[in-house]
Amino acid sequence: MKWIAVIVAGLVLVALAMAEGEIWEEDDHEVLIRSERGAKNRDPCRYVKGAWSDCDPKTNMRSRILTLKKGDQNTCEQTKTIQKKCKKACRYEKGAWSECSSQNQMTRSDSLKANSDPSCEQSRQITKKCKNKGAKSSKELTVLAISSPTSITNEIFTVTSLQDVTRYTPTWDSLDSRPLPQWYDEAKFGIFIHWGVFSVPSFGSEWFWNNWKESKSPQYVDFMKNNYPPGFTYQDFAKDFTAEFYNPDEWAEIIHSSGAKYVVLTSKHHEGYTLWPSKTGFSWNAVDVGPHRDLVGELANSIRAKKDLKFGLYHSLLEWFNPLYLQDKKNNFTTQTFVKQKTIPELYELVENYRPELIWSDGDWEGTDEYWTSKEFIAWLYNDSPVKHTVVVNDRWGEGDVGKHGDYYTFSDRYNPGVLQSHKWENCMTIDKKSWGFRRNAKLSDYLTVKELVQTLAETVSCGGNLLMNIGPTKDGIIAPIYEDRLRGMGAWLKINGEAIYSTKPWTYQNDTLTAGVWYTKSGSSDVANTVVYAIVLNWPKYGNLELAAPCLVNESDVTLLGYSQDLQWTFKDAIEIQFPSRANVESEWAWVIKMTNVTN
Repeated sequence: MKWIAVIVAGLVLVALAMAEGEIWEEDDHEVLIRSERGAKNRDPCRYVKGAWSDCDPKTNMRSRILTLKKGDQNTCEQTKTIQKKCKKACRYEKGAWSECSSQNQMTRSDSLKANSDPSCEQSRQITKKCKNKGAKSSKELTVLAISSPTSITNEIFTVTSLQDVTRYTPTWDSLDSRPLPQWYDEAKFGIFIHWGVFSVPSFGSEWFWNNWKESKSPQYVDFMKNNYPPGFTYQDFAKDFTAEFYNPDEWAEIIHSSGAKYVVLTSKHHEGYTLWPSKTGFSWNAVDVGPHRDLVGELANSIRAKKDLKFGLYHSLLEWFNPLYLQDKKNNFTTQTFVKQKTIPELYELVENYRPELIWSDGDWEGTDEYWTSKEFIAWLYNDSPVKHTVVVNDRWGEGDVGKHGDYYTFSDRYNPGVLQSHKWENCMTIDKKSWGFRRNAKLSDYLTVKELVQTLAETVSCGGNLLMNIGPTKDGIIAPIYEDRLRGMGAWLKINGEAIYSTKPWTYQNDTLTAGVWYTKSGSSDVANTVVYAIVLNWPKYGNLELAAPCLVNESDVTLLGYSQDLQWTFKDAIEIQFPSRANVESEWAWVIKMTNVTN
């Protein structure tokens, strides 16, 4: 049967060759063309090569034009255009796949090869759905193993496609089927940064321009009348957006100290001013006017220097007063001039230049996702972008999409339902209760305390969400001391209690039914013996004893308090009663975490 193996192997090789299609082969000066594999035949129409174009980020293709040099002028084309795929700038060494998780997902960590572009991520994590036992992927091709050109064996092996992730089509059914990259669910806590020209007046909120000119809110109109000369425009503020004290390394250190695992910076808010040298910015960007610096690029580099921080970007689809957008709006969004000339080119530019692992879309509410061409962009993002394996997007991609489509849902600002959600979600909120941007007229009472922030984190994570906590730097690039205090306070709490937050899952119960202010998370496997349940206690027990109705413990269960070195004494009657130590002997502040093993429910 050896001759059968040879024939089959030959057919496989032919099939693989034919799949590559037409080949263009070049010598030093001219192009030789052959239409199929085999002997090299010189085409009667000979052409001179042009230079290769830049890589098209949308198609991952580059092209060159061939000009006729020799051949019949009547039968030969005067010019030809050829295309080929761009070489990947980021090349990775594949790691091993993990075991299948309880969510029917498996992950793999890849490390960057030495010959890759220095701007590439040092590592990437790929998540995919587990295969059904015994089933074969449609992306696998079974062939006969070839040990040498003359020796063929009957050993069967599997050749897996270089693209491990399914290709997605621009439909919500397809896009919503993509597994959530694991890093996002494990991170739990991120920092939002609202920074822009609105940081110059620093009055009221980041909606200053709209409140002044569109809504004509009296407090904003009066503020301008009392403090600025007649004829002063919002654009005049931009020259004072100086960022002279902006030190991205210092920002990265402060953010890292908070215990956050990802950062989201406003690359462009609804005012349209971009914090990077946007090619469509028309002198309304941070390089042309204001600080004359690429604020996005600088922070991206500093954040990525911290090994356990991911970098993300906020981007507003709309711009309040952009004439192109206002014209589309006047046309009831039947035209897409603004989208094609401004929004979509910006999104591609941000992804190609800065490779954010999270895109926080906003400003979508007036147009549908058909108008914004959101699905087409996300399909490219998932299929062909340089961050296709790790990128995460939210749900603000068109009118009616919130809470329905996206890797995770935001629903609304400061959304905190207090009950378990069926889909991954995020609570985006801000330390200043009245504004996302920095404001000079804020009062101390307007800022949430560290205790309030820890409470919000506990509630959010217990219900399956991530917390994205916002700060607003000043126009000159300073993270104000009150924000720094809150961030470092969060980090101090997480340094002791982080195991109750990071990489945890919602437990059977989210909060305790007997004692208020107790929120639960869990870690470990579904096996009871390896499951750990955490009770995050927001208030120190008044008499030193804590009663919990939700957990069911057994004699083998251990009960400890994070930040305290000894086991705790506990008893069970109608509920579990845990005896707390002296508060002075416990390291933690603001909230306390009880760790319980062998919980049977």
